[in-house]
Amino acid sequence: MNEDIKRYKKGQRVLWITIILNLILAVGKVTIGLISNSNAILADGVHSFSDVGSSLGLIVGLFIARKPEDIKHQYGHEKAESIASFLLSLLLIAVGLNIGYSSLKLIFTNQATIPGVSAIWAAVISILIKELQFRISKKTGEKINSSALIADAWHHRSDSLSSLAALIGIIGARLGYGFLDPLAGIIVSGIVIKVGFEIFFQGYNELMDISLSEDELKDIVDKIMKHKGVKIVNDIKARKHGSKAFVDIEIAVDPNITVLKGHEIAEDVEEIVHKKIGYVKDVLVHVNPCINKDAESCKMCSERISTFVNDKKD
Repeated sequence: MNEDIKRYKKGQRVLWITIILNLILAVGKVTIGLISNSNAILADGVHSFSDVGSSLGLIVGLFIARKPEDIKHQYGHEKAESIASFLLSLLLIAVGLNIGYSSLKLIFTNQATIPGVSAIWAAVISILIKELQFRISKKTGEKINSSALIADAWHHRSDSLSSLAALIGIIGARLGYGFLDPLAGIIVSGIVIKVGFEIFFQGYNELMDISLSEDELKDIVDKIMKHKGVKIVNDIKARKHGSKAFVDIEIAVDPNITVLKGHEIAEDVEEIVHKKIGYVKDVLVHVNPCINKDAESCKMCSERISTFVNDKKD
């Protein structure tokens, strides 16, 4: 089976498990919220229903991303993951703002209810399940290099914190400290919004073709320079493309070798890059004749590529 297909199947498997668990959580929390007279658990249950929708959206994103190149999308569809991650970040920010608004409203209206004991158990179970979802989604997302799945993992962590806030509020209300519920909600709101913005900028950078890291580019250049047929690396550019990356390289070789030999060196350079960075989708190598005539001009060329790589970080 193609490695990309295996990768997307792993991501979709985790998302379907997430959807099933969230459906069970949502139905259970809404039911208990109504029975136990707990607004916190009821709101948390509605939040879980929204999680089902976001996970379905990510499944669609992964399904599109796995499609091969076509005449209209000749570089592939991997950016669908970045788009899904970007949209999920907006949902997280909206959820965080809503939690903060609801919490502030409770503080200023001084509304308080005394929920039943079952609400405490609902919150505890929700925290445990959401934390488990976070760890599974994050581990799988990092393994398959999926920004969308990692974003969904942090969504689960925000849900876990939301349930923790609900738990604190429920216990506080039962002990006579009703203000703890909205106060915890405001703290969680800030955490959710912060995570949302972090995922937002990650998705934004991927959609704007952000480069690979400076260290990765330096490692590639250092490895290529060890090839006996490469005189110097004239230029290197790289851009993220969803879970993949494209790399463009210019190398200088002996001007007296044959076209066939230059082509073989270029193929070696491609293989070096693919081995060094496993998620690179394609490498374009442009071969230049080395026209430097003395050591000083070679030094100037080396300084040029060194400066270029350093400028990547800026």
